[in-house]
Amino acid sequence: MNKDVRQQTQGPAQLAFPITRWYFDCSLVDLQAYSAETILGHLASRHDFALDHLQRDSWLDQIKHLKKTLAGITTGHLFFEYTIPRMGRRADVIIIVGSSVFVVEYKVGTQVYDAAAKRQTMGYALDLENFHEGSHQLRIIPVLVATGAAEGPMPTEALIGSTRAVGLTAGPQLQKAIQAAATATGPVIDPMKWANSRYKPTPTIIEAAISLYAGHNVADISRSDAGAINLTTTSDTAASIIDNAKHTGEKAIIFISGVPGSGKTLAGLNIATNRMHQQEGEHAVFLSGNGPLVEVLRESLARDEVERAKQRGERRTKEEALRNASSFIQNVHHFRNEALESTEAPIERVAIFDEAQRAWDEPKTAQFMKKNRGLKDWGQSEPEFLISAMDRHKGWCVIVCLIGNGQEIHTGEAGITEWFRAIKNSYPDWKAYVPSGHDLQASEIERIGCAVSAESRPGLHLSSSIRSFRSEHVAAWVDAVLHGEADRATDLQANLRDYPIHISRDLSECRAWLRSQTHGTDRAGLVASSNAIRLKPHGIHVKAGISVKNWFLDWEDDVRSSQALEDVGTEFDVQGLELDWTTVCWDANLRYVTSAWETHRFSGSKWKNVNKGADQRYLVNAYRVLLTRARQGMVIYVPEGDSSDPTRSSKYYDGTYEHLIACGATPLGTQRSTAESATSAQQITRCAPAMTP
Repeated sequence: MNKDVRQQTQGPAQLAFPITRWYFDCSLVDLQAYSAETILGHLASRHDFALDHLQRDSWLDQIKHLKKTLAGITTGHLFFEYTIPRMGRRADVIIIVGSSVFVVEYKVGTQVYDAAAKRQTMGYALDLENFHEGSHQLRIIPVLVATGAAEGPMPTEALIGSTRAVGLTAGPQLQKAIQAAATATGPVIDPMKWANSRYKPTPTIIEAAISLYAGHNVADISRSDAGAINLTTTSDTAASIIDNAKHTGEKAIIFISGVPGSGKTLAGLNIATNRMHQQEGEHAVFLSGNGPLVEVLRESLARDEVERAKQRGERRTKEEALRNASSFIQNVHHFRNEALESTEAPIERVAIFDEAQRAWDEPKTAQFMKKNRGLKDWGQSEPEFLISAMDRHKGWCVIVCLIGNGQEIHTGEAGITEWFRAIKNSYPDWKAYVPSGHDLQASEIERIGCAVSAESRPGLHLSSSIRSFRSEHVAAWVDAVLHGEADRATDLQANLRDYPIHISRDLSECRAWLRSQTHGTDRAGLVASSNAIRLKPHGIHVKAGISVKNWFLDWEDDVRSSQALEDVGTEFDVQGLELDWTTVCWDANLRYVTSAWETHRFSGSKWKNVNKGADQRYLVNAYRVLLTRARQGMVIYVPEGDSSDPTRSSKYYDGTYEHLIACGATPLGTQRSTAESATSAQQITRCAPAMTP
């Protein structure tokens, strides 16, 4: 137990708990001295919810099992309920012995080692490996304990610490593994230094939404570097503006900008979750025009709410959970339609608009209103109408506009200027807050905001990318590729040491590589342009569509899942969401010919040129979206072509393949990437004594 918080007493220490990442800790020697009830009391004192009998009995069983399993082991330290921030959960037990870290997940009374439990245990270990500084280069050993099951294998890989296999045991093999670790040579880990080491998680938007919705704040799940500090500052700045509006009765609109991958959506979700106080007249809603994103986030929140309720011994139906999630995250077009059907103010006092620059302009909005609502004389843009809906409130309300840039793939988007025009011409009593000019985008927002006397706040711009924990140079590499700048791309690729970029002309080889890379809770999938029609002969049917909630949330036992590597997601399905590993399937609609990109569209039975500048930009940006969906690495699939099929001539594909090679993409099977070599070297440094099952 942390000696700094012990009282000076004889016998087992009595603890006045500080704020820590864990509920309880002690040495393995002290574990035997504490009574199970004493440990249970400390665990209960840190628990977020009223202690139900299921959790109480589970903890007691774990404590008694550990006392028995670890009896006689005199070195090592143990932590109960250690926070895994990125996943928004706690590992049941962490045991530090010698130079090894055991991540132990308990399934008390369970007689089988099910796939979900193994995935969860591996996920905890990978989270520590990737994001916890104190765990880098250490032997991390994931172990699933099913107390009612027969002994399973304790693979050598688990004890090597590669975190690529989970040890399965009812208890005896955990004891043997810890005994072996206690006598192994190597540097001894300082358990308290390890436990308090910096955590730098970079959650996916799904993971972040789940964690925030469950009560964590943005500081709990974000990195502790400049990006996270910036993110916390932005959230705090927005919170102070909202509090002031509530106090003064002001109507305010806040513009938050940021570099790509800086966490604008995460900031918006954090604001929304912190303002869900419906009983206090302060309900908030997160609005997005990205239909797949809304569907996936709602489904993930509902599933998690049902599971958490189950763990607390409560009953929560999926329908109830979905209703709750739907009141928090909504499609902006549904919000707009509800405002059309009623003249009442919405229940929400705070509305966060994701990608607000993509709200429709007046012609696009008028076209929709005429076609779908029968309104022939519509004269408002979407920003103006959305402000009008919130303006119905008597007293205070706040709109938060999250402003992104690049990756436009739709027509009819109004841009940020329309929001300011609506304020100036129709709602001059609204107070606008804009980011101070730290980059071109923030400077432009600040300049446009001058027209409505907006107040500048430096905290409203996110200047640091937190997207890729493997590398922050991926977006720049993609930009160089799409600008035809092979030399610049090659230079940037040299910085992608932990982010493999491969290329192949064999789709089965790509699938095999994805399967070899995914472990634990990693997700992989095939992605392709929505007009990649001539990939159909290769089994890639972009027009078949996917069930996005199943594709992003289910696992390989569901053929609709991305993990099954059957259904392919397009730029419209995946924008705003992420996978860990991807195969980007490249068709001839964007082809590299004689040192330049050509843009085409397949229509009917032939390729046609895309000549309009806007349409060319949308096509290039579609590939930009696809190439930036992977967090850990990708392989690009470029078909060989078929001389017997004029729509799939090899000349349509060969130039693209050669350009990508020139940009630094490594052919699969010819050599391992730097990241893969580094992983092997890292595993060698972690070698621990092999155990015989």
